[in-house]
Amino acid sequence: MIIMVTGSSGTVGTALVQKLTACKIKTIPIDIRGNLFDKRLNNRTIRYDLRKPLTSLKLKQLPDMIVHLAANARVHDLVVRPELALHNYLMTHNVMEFARTKGIQRLIFSSSREVYGESALGEKRKEQSVDVTTIKSPYTASKLGSESLIHAYEECYDLKSVIIRLSNVYGRYDASERVIPLFIYYAMRNRDIPIFGAEKKLDFTYTDDCIDGIYRVIRRHNRVAGETFNISRGRGERLINLAKMIVKQAGSSSIITTSNKRVGEISSYIGDNSKAKRLLGYKPKVNLKEGLSKNIEWYQKAIKNDAIYRSQRRNLSKRGWA
Repeated sequence: MIIMVTGSSGTVGTALVQKLTACKIKTIPIDIRGNLFDKRLNNRTIRYDLRKPLTSLKLKQLPDMIVHLAANARVHDLVVRPELALHNYLMTHNVMEFARTKGIQRLIFSSSREVYGESALGEKRKEQSVDVTTIKSPYTASKLGSESLIHAYEECYDLKSVIIRLSNVYGRYDASERVIPLFIYYAMRNRDIPIFGAEKKLDFTYTDDCIDGIYRVIRRHNRVAGETFNISRGRGERLINLAKMIVKQAGSSSIITTSNKRVGEISSYIGDNSKAKRLLGYKPKVNLKEGLSKNIEWYQKAIKNDAIYRSQRRNLSKRGWA
């Protein structure tokens, strides 16, 4: 089997390619940027802008399957710059067209828990509980629109796809401005940790559990084609408690501050992962306390790498958060 992984330089992409390589599965990693976390993977990465049709993409061998992870994934960024949502949809379209024209039938698409919109406090969302009228942001629209496009290609072109909805994946290979690496960044520097929405309670999934879920889909693709799965831990945690755990584990003197949530963001989500457990044998193993400990340990080593440190500082500076 040969698997093309788009977005291979990201948190999930890096870990997934490493997992597949360890399992002796050949990969074709594709990303618009190089990989900061794995030099060998960086050397193999095909640099390509998926906003352009893949007609000029030259491959020695065609893949048997595509795992499409690439996306602009910062919810608030897409509120400020909604054209980035169009880019997400366009990338999915170009990947699907590449699959259609090259006869690649198997695809896994990485969607998001954002498609569920706002949930009642403590409510677990099942895969079928999606309603277009609950969309909160352009990012959400880009993911739900991409899901719809994939279903259309299944009907018209006999593609066999599986949709996975990920939920706040955290862990190694993430030194970005997402919530957990941002909180760790501030805690390591004893700076105030800002929370936009004191009421927020979300479902956080450790990298290894996420990759295990995706790998199980890959191995069972023929049996679960056409299905959608929540790949999540299945438990919610308030952001205030999350920040407190990071402060404690980092030995920080940071003060936690709260303000109103930002436009487009949701306050509550817990994924019902019972379907993934039943059909995939998926069982998340890493609790939040353990995962944060592993994450902080990785981060302390990672920021000694100048390229990783500069990348995080650059991303934070763009938002005035550095």
